[in-house]
Amino acid sequence: MTVRGKDYRLRTLALAVLGVLAVWFVAANTASVEIRLWIPTVSLPLWLVLAVTLLVGVAIGLLIARRRAQ
Repeated sequence: MTVRGKDYRLRTLALAVLGVLAVWFVAANTASVEIRLWIPTVSLPLWLVLAVTLLVGVAIGLLIARRRAQ
């Protein structure tokens, strides 16, 4: 087995653990919160706000990784 293969397995394991922790954190926060979007104020479940924030962060991370790979 190569060192590179071990790096990929460790990275995959770390991402899986972080993913599980993120899903657990989102699922544990079910209260409703008010969010001010410049002028309007909306009331949303906290889990939805956290899930959207997580997805936006993942999308930004993937875009940055793609640009670095080029």
